[in-house]
Amino acid sequence: MRSRFSAFALGDAAYLRRSWASATRPAVLDLDAGTVWRRLQIVDAVGGGAADAEGVVEFRASYRDEEGAGLLHERSRFVREGGRWVYLDGDVR
Repeated sequence: MRSRFSAFALGDAAYLRRSWASATRPAVLDLDAGTVWRRLQIVDAVGGGAADAEGVVEFRASYRDEEGAGLLHERSRFVREGGRWVYLDGDVR
């Protein structure tokens, strides 16, 4: 989760696509250059251990864009794919 937040903050769409599960990966990822990601807070984590095939991370990410300050609160699902953790999907809270 932290690496994906960093990739959003740096505008690294290529990394984000690689860190996305093949089943749900978007064909094109268009990042808004006007969004400044400021802070990541991990709220909860379930699973995701060495023996797990899936895990859940709930987080809050604060940002600033042309409309002002905002907060993204999401509960994200991750799965192992090719031995790596990848983002599957998430529910925005």
